[in-house]
Amino acid sequence: MRLLQATLAAVFALALIATAHADPILHRGVNFGDALETPHEGDWGVKLQAGYFPTIHDAGFDTVRVPMLWVAHVGPAPAYTIDPVFFQRVDWVVANAEQNHLNAILDYHYDSDLMKNPDAYGDRFVAIWKQIAEHYQAAPDTVLFELLNEPNGKLDSAHWNALIVRALAVIRPTNPTRTVVVGPVQWNSYNKLAELQLPDNDHHLLATFHYYLPMTFTHQGASWVNGSNAWLGNKWMGTDTDQAPILHDIAQAADWAKAHHRSLFLGEFGAYSKGDMASRARWTACVARTAESHGIPWAYWEFCSGFGAYDPVAKQWRQPLLNALIPTSSPSP
Repeated sequence: MRLLQATLAAVFALALIATAHADPILHRGVNFGDALETPHEGDWGVKLQAGYFPTIHDAGFDTVRVPMLWVAHVGPAPAYTIDPVFFQRVDWVVANAEQNHLNAILDYHYDSDLMKNPDAYGDRFVAIWKQIAEHYQAAPDTVLFELLNEPNGKLDSAHWNALIVRALAVIRPTNPTRTVVVGPVQWNSYNKLAELQLPDNDHHLLATFHYYLPMTFTHQGASWVNGSNAWLGNKWMGTDTDQAPILHDIAQAADWAKAHHRSLFLGEFGAYSKGDMASRARWTACVARTAESHGIPWAYWEFCSGFGAYDPVAKQWRQPLLNALIPTSSPSP
């Protein structure tokens, strides 16, 4: 870790130049998890507040990724009209991000129907994106579109690669240079990047992946993961053995990006709150610094819920996690 930190500044600066995307520039971000990706905002305990945006910016972040459950706010086929009230809420997010000098990634976060039956629900997916694209065609270039969070299930690579083409076909007429974030199948797994096919002639795409390994540490005690209570008490000490898989996996993702001349974004990573704070901070710092050493910008999962770096009750950052994400001082020699 010490060697990694000692060489970070120079490597990060050079790598950013080598892999920089035209618009916009991303470095360090945070996800607004458990808010707008629920059927009704607040269902999972998080409701976005205007004060969150300056809090995030002032801490040193430049990006918010905004997961949203668009399918919960559309009308029937064939138009699948997006509820204007929901659009107004997203407009509020975009406006607050812009006012606080933050990039905003509008993430189509989940669609269980599409994952189970991509042939039947592909038209809905495309119709929703056509509306989003038209609605935000005049938005600043600091607004990014993310096609779909963590494709999985029956939405395999063959189906997903074809659907990417269809979605871009309705986005590009109104947003020809908008940055569009696209990740691979198997929940945006780094080792599925090799199966991701992006149009060669589209130079405004940002490839993404997520990282939560080892799951037995990052998801210990997570209620949505079967058997995770058996992992309670697992620690992550930051030994060379602990770090080796992380360094290997992220390097593999970076190698793919270099080989395909694509910029890369680590859209999610985090360790659940049932783990001890010291271990969570060590793991988080290792993933963030490793990504940065390859010039990969990132967004932590997430702001103020189960993985939260911010305590919404105390109205303050959980300092070990914030320091892990954005170090406040240079490492000791």
